[in-house]
Amino acid sequence: MNRVHLGNLTTSLPADQPRTPSCPEVTTTHLVLIPSYNTGTRLFPTVATIRSKEWPVWVVIDGSTDGTGQELARMALNDPDLCVFVLPRNQGKGAAILHGLRQAHANGFTHVVTVDADGQHSADHIETLVVLSCAHPEAMVLGVPVFDASAPTERILGHRLANFCSDLVTLRSGIGNSLFGFRVYPVAPLLRTFDETRFMRGFDFESEAAIRLSWRGVPVVNVPTPVRYFRREDGGVSHFNYLRDNILLVFMYARLLVMLPLRLPGILARRRVRTSRR
Repeated sequence: MNRVHLGNLTTSLPADQPRTPSCPEVTTTHLVLIPSYNTGTRLFPTVATIRSKEWPVWVVIDGSTDGTGQELARMALNDPDLCVFVLPRNQGKGAAILHGLRQAHANGFTHVVTVDADGQHSADHIETLVVLSCAHPEAMVLGVPVFDASAPTERILGHRLANFCSDLVTLRSGIGNSLFGFRVYPVAPLLRTFDETRFMRGFDFESEAAIRLSWRGVPVVNVPTPVRYFRREDGGVSHFNYLRDNILLVFMYARLLVMLPLRLPGILARRRVRTSRR
């Protein structure tokens, strides 16, 4: 795979869950997908750490101008399990993930593990998420952040507000955290979800994807995982704009709330089925 391309089941597990043997031949079904936009030098240790654990890694460089695409492409020439796609212009996180999804589907992968490029997510917990995905291949496995002292207070409050809104538009269907990007998605239903909307291409991707997949009846498995926020002096990079992106999220939740009545019959029908099976 040595290529460079230019252009509602709810389970909670402890964050320190011991390692579980991987499901057989998992690297033929699951890959790690990393969208990156001007992440800087933090991208390279993120990729190296995940590759050291022998996970196949695909990186979508979303129109970066910091030279990381070129450097990573050179690294990929010597690593058959590192694949780099370089988009000609910045299109947004969701659009970058969509590009990777289409390529993954075309190459026979059934699931992707989305990981942020800056190293905030725990590479040690990828195996936990993937093992659960193998046990429940129809489900989305959502990391639920365990914040430490490095987490800005405004980010923690933002997550709480977003979770409240997601519970509102899904009637509390079990989405543990709607903003955290450390997840395993089943590829086929997520591609169908992208096809039904022209939104979900930017920062609104994580929340809207989880909500729409829940509307489709995709079960949820929640897994608490640690998260680390890097300071700027440590190479941390954030493109989050508090005004622009919060307005985008407010618009998204309002738009989905208007759509909720059309989804109610399906949500309630699935809830009745689950109740009858207990």
